[in-house]
Amino acid sequence: MTPARDPLDQRPDQAFDQAFDPVEMTLADVAAAFARGVTAEALATAFLDRIATYNPRYNALIVMNPDALEDARAVDRRRAAGEALGPLAGVPVVIKDTMDVAGLPSTAGWHFLSARSGGVDLIPQTDSPVVARMRAAGCVMLGKTNVPVLSATGSHANDSWAGPTLNAAAPDRLPGGSSAGTATAVAASLAVLGLAEETGGSIQNPASAQGLVGVKPTFALVPNAGVVPLAGSTRDVVGPIARCVRDAALTLDVLAGYTAEDPKTVAGIGRRPRGGYAGRLDPEALAGRRLGLYGPGWRDRPLSAACTALYGRAQGELAARGATLVEDPFRDSGFAAIGRPVAGLDHYDARGMEGVAHDLDQYLRRLGPSAAIRSFADFAAATAAEDAFGPRGVLHFMHQLPQFAGSLADPTAPPDLSDFLAAREAYLATFADVMARHGLDALVFPQMRDALPPLHGSETIHETTVCEINIAGLPGVTVPAGAYPCGAPFNLIFVGPLWSEADLLGLAYAYESATRHRRAPHLAAA
Repeated sequence: MTPARDPLDQRPDQAFDQAFDPVEMTLADVAAAFARGVTAEALATAFLDRIATYNPRYNALIVMNPDALEDARAVDRRRAAGEALGPLAGVPVVIKDTMDVAGLPSTAGWHFLSARSGGVDLIPQTDSPVVARMRAAGCVMLGKTNVPVLSATGSHANDSWAGPTLNAAAPDRLPGGSSAGTATAVAASLAVLGLAEETGGSIQNPASAQGLVGVKPTFALVPNAGVVPLAGSTRDVVGPIARCVRDAALTLDVLAGYTAEDPKTVAGIGRRPRGGYAGRLDPEALAGRRLGLYGPGWRDRPLSAACTALYGRAQGELAARGATLVEDPFRDSGFAAIGRPVAGLDHYDARGMEGVAHDLDQYLRRLGPSAAIRSFADFAAATAAEDAFGPRGVLHFMHQLPQFAGSLADPTAPPDLSDFLAAREAYLATFADVMARHGLDALVFPQMRDALPPLHGSETIHETTVCEINIAGLPGVTVPAGAYPCGAPFNLIFVGPLWSEADLLGLAYAYESATRHRRAPHLAAA
């Protein structure tokens, strides 16, 4: 598809500096380019050119930022003036559609919320806190990325008003969701890195589906105000997707921390690691660590034969770096019995989403008095023709949660979250007991139980950690670990206690440094 504004129209008249290759470019590569005199404007232009070439086929970006080149020039002026700039200054990035960027529409993938598809645009007056932090860091935001309707699936963006997003690594297979567009943009080198958001797998699934590093942070470490919610007060988290661990860590440094705009982030005060999230990136970080392995004690769903083989190879790689591996430490713990999957979805436990109507109401009110839709009542009226909670709606399964009806009846009232809170307490207590009993530093699982299903069809991604860590609020870091015989990426995920992101990033970095499994995809223009 054609972006909202053709990136070719934003090219500067000056000659383009070809002294760098944007493919698989990292923050270290960007810093080296700037040190050689490459400008942020030239860098942004190179990525806009790639978007113009490849986005019509892969459909990662759906709204372009018309100010991208001017933002890049502003960074160049600051650098020329001798200002000390951080590692993300001048770096081309993409933002998930659901995150508010002042002046650009937040469509949530639904035609009702996009003027380009016959609906109305939701235009926020202010940036969401995470976007404001990226802007303050000097990032050049190229545009916003595709999502499925209301981010309601962790597998694809096939039902988006903008059309499906393709997996850059395996175009005939699911790209992961709901941050499909962000993952594809990063995997295809249409940006250096991107922001994603997760309620039930929407960072870890697309990152793993496209052989990328994704950080699903501890709940409340990163603010999620100003992000179209599914479970904003209980499960939703914002995190980076990148091509290497160091880039993800440096981005988390920008995103994490308290803001009065999102009071729950007070929980993270005092939890930021000394030296930042890149401070424990050591090639020897796996040495002496005890890591728990996937088994039926965690979730009674077997790995496929191909996944088992790849996981076995990865275990050998981990052991070779000095890690001690513990088989199924959750055996007989009762952990697997805590889950309560809703009918009709593969092992998806929706607890924590009971208050979606309340959270949507709060989000819409934040948009400001000039917004086309300012409350959940307005939202329900504007989308009544395809009621999201109706029999054919993408969120109809919510009616299986006993407390949902009360919240839907009165979205302005605080929701009853008693079932969610009980589940979270049970998960956290059991997790802590198992980790202590076995002396574990972290868990390391294959993020998916088998290869990616086809892009179109009834199958969804079969993951291992979605809902368990979403309900518990635990962090996870995905890292490339090879590929299936069919070509679909294979990723590991490191999972640890609350607030352990720095340690998990260190483990992922050590594995990445030893194996270098990430491969650039072969792209085709439309």
